[in-house]
This record gives sequence, structure tokens and C-alpha cells, in this order.
Amino acid sequence: MKVTEIFELDQSTKLELPLFSMRVSAGLPTYGDDYVDRTLDLNDLVKHPDSTFLVKVEGDSMINAGIHEGDILIVDRALEAMNNSVVVASINGELTVKKLKIKGTDVFLMPENPKYEPIEIKPLTEFRIEGVVSFVIHKT
Repeated sequence: MKVTEIFELDQSTKLELPLFSMRVSAGLPTYGDDYVDRTLDLNDLVKHPDSTFLVKVEGDSMINAGIHEGDILIVDRALEAMNNSVVVASINGELTVKKLKIKGTDVFLMPENPKYEPIEIKPLTEFRIEGVVSFVIHKT
């Protein structure tokens, strides 16, 4: 899965949307207009504004992690990438999103689609973790 666009955050404006206190049923419909709990500013999703960026993704290698083509990822450079973190990484100058897998001293970038093979990070690979994915904005 490739990163196709990178966006900076603009926190100079607020975008507050209603956040309902009730859950949305995936079965029978329920009515919730009376249950608006508060508004949620999308800026509230960002813990480290100066270290956060947005990327748009292309491809299907992370589909089983709920990341689809056209989705926008909120990526935080200030978060520590740990085993099983979903990360945006640079491999030989190309950005990709994968699950980080650490086994002893071995490092792999794991796809979440069985059509793709893991990427082993070898000693001579130009590799850098650009940030940890903190949220996925899914395009329907």
C-alpha cells in the first residue's frame, strides 16, 4: 500500500461535529437525534499537532487492518513505533503503510492482506519510520 499524498494539519480552524452518546445499531435502526452528547472537534483526535500529518493511501495491502484505498491516515511522528504498530515507513525513499513486526533483531513490515509478502528490513536497506498511524478516516 503506497502513500499517494501528504497533507499538513491546519489547526487554525475548528470543525466541530455532533458526537452521539448512543451507539449506532448495525441491525435494526434506532433514532438518535435526542442523544447528542457533545460536539467533537476533529483537532481533538490529534495529540501532537506539530508532529502529525495526514496521508492518503493507495492499494490494498492493509485491507484486513481496515485501511482501504482512498483512506486518509492520521500519522503521529511523536508516538513510539512498537511491535505490531501500524506505521508509515520510508523504504529506499518510497513511503508505505504496514504493520511493524520486531522479532529479536529482525524487523519486518507486514501487510494485512495474504496476497502480499512481508518486507524484511535488511542491514543495507534505507529504512526510516515516518510515524505511527493513530486514526484511519475511511472513505465509503
